[in-house]
Amino acid sequence: MKRVSIVFYITIALVIIFVMLGALQPTQFEQVTTTINAFLSTTFGWYYMWLMAALVIITVIIAISPYGKIRLGKDHERPDFSTSSWIAMLFSAGLGIGLVFYGAAEPLSHAFTDAPFGGEGTEQAFKNGLAITFFHWGIHGWAMYGLFALALAFFQFRKDEPGLISATLKPLFGDKMKGPFGNAIDVLATFATIFGVATSLGFGAVQINGGLNHLFGIEVGFTTQLIIVIIVTILFLMSAWSGLSKGIKYLSNANMVLAILLFFAVLFVGPTLLILNMFTETVGLYLQNIVQWSFRTAPLSGDNRSWFDAWTLFYWAWWISWAPFVGMFIARVSRGRTIRQFMIGVIVVPTLIVSIWFATFGTTAGYVQNSGTDLTQFTTELVLFNMFDQLPFSFLLSIMAILLIITFFVTSADSATFVLGMQSTNGSLTPPNGVKIALGLAQSSVALILLYVGGLTALQNTIIAAALPFSFVMILMMVSLIKALNKEVASIKGKNK
Repeated sequence: MKRVSIVFYITIALVIIFVMLGALQPTQFEQVTTTINAFLSTTFGWYYMWLMAALVIITVIIAISPYGKIRLGKDHERPDFSTSSWIAMLFSAGLGIGLVFYGAAEPLSHAFTDAPFGGEGTEQAFKNGLAITFFHWGIHGWAMYGLFALALAFFQFRKDEPGLISATLKPLFGDKMKGPFGNAIDVLATFATIFGVATSLGFGAVQINGGLNHLFGIEVGFTTQLIIVIIVTILFLMSAWSGLSKGIKYLSNANMVLAILLFFAVLFVGPTLLILNMFTETVGLYLQNIVQWSFRTAPLSGDNRSWFDAWTLFYWAWWISWAPFVGMFIARVSRGRTIRQFMIGVIVVPTLIVSIWFATFGTTAGYVQNSGTDLTQFTTELVLFNMFDQLPFSFLLSIMAILLIITFFVTSADSATFVLGMQSTNGSLTPPNGVKIALGLAQSSVALILLYVGGLTALQNTIIAAALPFSFVMILMMVSLIKALNKEVASIKGKNK
């Protein structure tokens, strides 16, 4: 435990305070998070939109510029993991439970319940619902992950800095990052990560509970969700204990296989031709509208601002709160790749995967809805299972979905535990198991408290609040990265003369 930094102790203390407040004053806690969420949504919605749009632009510039030839590591180094294993780990860590939780429910909601552009139940709303879902899960989020991971990987593997977020700010602040200021940055990142991952764990517990209730009549409620979280926590701590090259790698590959099986099962037993045609058209609709949607803030009374707050703004905050965890994990598994290879792999491949995933599940949900079964009457976590009821092999599909949620739960949580361990031990690539266990328990405790005090509403409120302060750190990281890359390119040109 000698390598444990002050970041670990401060973060654990903050989590304990948060958990105690939530447990002792649940009603007041929910009221406070709701008030904070309303204030931030109203005041900073424009800021989140500009930030995410700017990150996409910076990503494109870096990928096509001379920076793209720089290797994330020394010039002679090559990738640690095969491309297939690398993509599997990106998929499992960066997407996770949300794909299953929202796969059918989100496009359905945008098309039939609360269409962002009106016309609920129309064919155009059906298409818009898929395209706006691609927008929420596609290029913007992965551009942010990519830039965050790029900064960490560049400084860690190219410049031999510790794998800490504070280390990426050295070009701006120098040795000040080794003192209290740097520790504060790392505490903020670690704290934001715990809340970002805890939100996904909460979603996973709710949907596993919903699936078990649907199939076996197991009661829906906090007690069942508590048992689910405890069981899955034991599983992901066992995986995290085994290390990156064993548990996380094997689980990520197994997770990818299970996701592929469920995807193709739904593709073939669902309306296959409609899925393929809807995917093709709505990808075009997404690309056609990406600029307009990137700056859409719904400022006027008839613009459906409540939809914007509940969906786009929530997603941008959720992506930001996940950035420390996913960014550090992507950086760790991407050593040896060039920046151009890295950017294409991190942005293009996951965007295509999520688009075809949502096209398959969202189109099938819309097809079932239009066939006479009202899926909109069900809560988000139950839409998927009730959709399966209208397809062949429904019981098998539901079992596969529950297993996939569990494996996503485990892979996301153990990846986060590993990354949090790094951040709490001065960037160590082999954080002590005791640290990983403590931080894993912290994630699960926060997830349980959020479920206890207000369920999904508390989860969403907390995400938006946790993301805002860290977004300012992200801006500083991008400025620092560009400054360092310019210096690196100049240095390479000097050597080649």
